Amino acid sequence: MRIAYLDTFSGISGDMTVGALLDLGLPLAAVREAVRALALRDVEIATERVVCSGIGATKFHVRVGGRHPDVPHAAHGHAHRPYVEIRALLEGSPLGERVKRTALAIFRRLAEAEGHVHGVPVESVEFHEVGALDAIVDVVGAALGVVELGIEAVHVGSLPLGQGRTHSAHGALPVPPPAVVELLRGRPVRLEDGAAELVTPTGAAIVAALARPEPVPELRIDAVGYGAGDRTLPDRPNLLRILVGEPAVAVGTDEVLVLEATIDDMSPQLYEHVLERLLAAGARDAFLVPVIMKRSRPATMLRVLAAPADRERLAGIVFAETSTIGLRYTSWRRMVLAREERTVETAYGPVRVKLARAPDGTLNVAPEFEDCRRLASERGVPLKVVHQAALAAAVAPR
Repeated sequence: MRIAYLDTFSGISGDMTVGALLDLGLPLAAVREAVRALALRDVEIATERVVCSGIGATKFHVRVGGRHPDVPHAAHGHAHRPYVEIRALLEGSPLGERVKRTALAIFRRLAEAEGHVHGVPVESVEFHEVGALDAIVDVVGAALGVVELGIEAVHVGSLPLGQGRTHSAHGALPVPPPAVVELLRGRPVRLEDGAAELVTPTGAAIVAALARPEPVPELRIDAVGYGAGDRTLPDRPNLLRILVGEPAVAVGTDEVLVLEATIDDMSPQLYEHVLERLLAAGARDAFLVPVIMKRSRPATMLRVLAAPADRERLAGIVFAETSTIGLRYTSWRRMVLAREERTVETAYGPVRVKLARAPDGTLNVAPEFEDCRRLASERGVPLKVVHQAALAAAVAPR
């Protein structure tokens, strides 16, 4: 399992995240291609090598109309772009499915936080046009980096929050901004001296959507990337460090939250939307089980598996989207095999596969279904043929 640890000693922002991923080896050309695929007007991206407190790092620049945008707080009465428009842009884009899904999850978190702060439904949230374009590029760049670098799990520790004031379309706001506080609910943070805004809304949304608020397992570091921020901090280098590696020992057990509701009075047509929302919000799995209740009434049990820290947020989605008036929850221990994800070449094209070895040495191989289905459609061959080719390539001597 390839793990990334976000070392946020100076906080985190969207551009710092993309800079660190570029420093780790994400090709700038891939980010440019993703931006081009979104057909964003007047958007230019660039990188530069910088040295901060003697440490070399990558600075990622996004320029909209020739200037660097501000952080995208929600806007009213200015040139703006609605969240629903951003969501439609990402959903209709030709980006890869995992990149698209990851970017949508990050932006959903950002919109939910802004909506909560401003007292409006998430569907009514709007961002500054310039700041929204910057955030779209940062979010898509972060999602692309996670996928391209084969990162399967992201961890983060306590986040440093500065103090003081920052400026937005609504005037002076406290540091940390209200949206950041909403995004980091339930996560360990620490307030530090200084007037700098160390964690931006986009950075906090990336953390909220991708990172587990739990200690990183013992890690064998394979690569390190540094992303530089805009400000000069008096007491530390303004850098985000991302450590990437494999677990030093096989993952043994972990804890998973289980949420359950048994429902007998809801239209079956609604369940697809419920499952999509839960998975987009970070649930590890969500599925339906047919059950027979008292008096032989048929019903459906909704079961959600998630990180323990996500209980309140995911429960809120279940209560909002279903007819249930009660929700059971418990924690389960589970045994987990160490796993590896890599891309194999077949006669039909590249396919991502997951490999895990059981204690007795048995190798389990699972080709990515969407990759196989896409190649089967493109090449006009049966899906099972592509699937078998991926299995053979995965176990072939390297």
